[in-house]
Amino acid sequence: MKNLKYITLILVLIIGVVSCKDTSNKKAEVTYQCPMKCEGEKTYSEPGTCSVCKMDLQPISEQTSKIIATDEISDESIFNLTSTWNTEEGTTIQLKELKGKTLVMVMIYTSCKAACPRLVADMRNIEKEIPKNLLNDIDFVLISIDPETDTPEVLKAFAIENFMDDEQWTFLQGSVAGVREFANVLAVKYKQISPIDFSHSNIISVFNAEGELVHQQEGLEVDNKETIAKIIETTEKNE
Repeated sequence: MKNLKYITLILVLIIGVVSCKDTSNKKAEVTYQCPMKCEGEKTYSEPGTCSVCKMDLQPISEQTSKIIATDEISDESIFNLTSTWNTEEGTTIQLKELKGKTLVMVMIYTSCKAACPRLVADMRNIEKEIPKNLLNDIDFVLISIDPETDTPEVLKAFAIENFMDDEQWTFLQGSVAGVREFANVLAVKYKQISPIDFSHSNIISVFNAEGELVHQQEGLEVDNKETIAKIIETTEKNE
């Protein structure tokens, strides 16, 4: 009887050790998702790239841990994009370096003779309606969809010619792939229709200081009041 108790005790210990070992070796299930959520909450069981913006899918569990640890960039932020850009001043930046200000962004190309001059006028009209005390907390950003033509030197000349050379204005030249990626994120469609011309969407986008989209205005010479109100509201929240 005494031996039976010992055998039972040993069996219990063995089962316990095996159980613990199985638990520790159990592989955590990992799902992947586009960091920009181009496809909403859609997830994948394997790593890969987003079918829309072509960014690498990110493990959801790792993303969550990172955000909690750093509290810096959310899944929806454009600051997750790792592409590099040249400014009209000749410096190279990533979008995350624009963090901390309300961003008003539009995609244009400087040789455009049709829609872009009207988009530029819309941006200037919006900027004029912003209270002066808020301008230091806002960056008006124009991104070229023709990076081969719109070099930093061309963008600088365009800024001066259009009286958009103050601190609150930024012009960006990216790579062809970087521009396409960012356009997909903004839902801006564009296509080269001749050696010098593009057809494109006409969208002005507003992002908060964390790089999250808060408003979009679509069309040319539309009523800017809603956009201006959103920019002011967003900027005052940042303070």
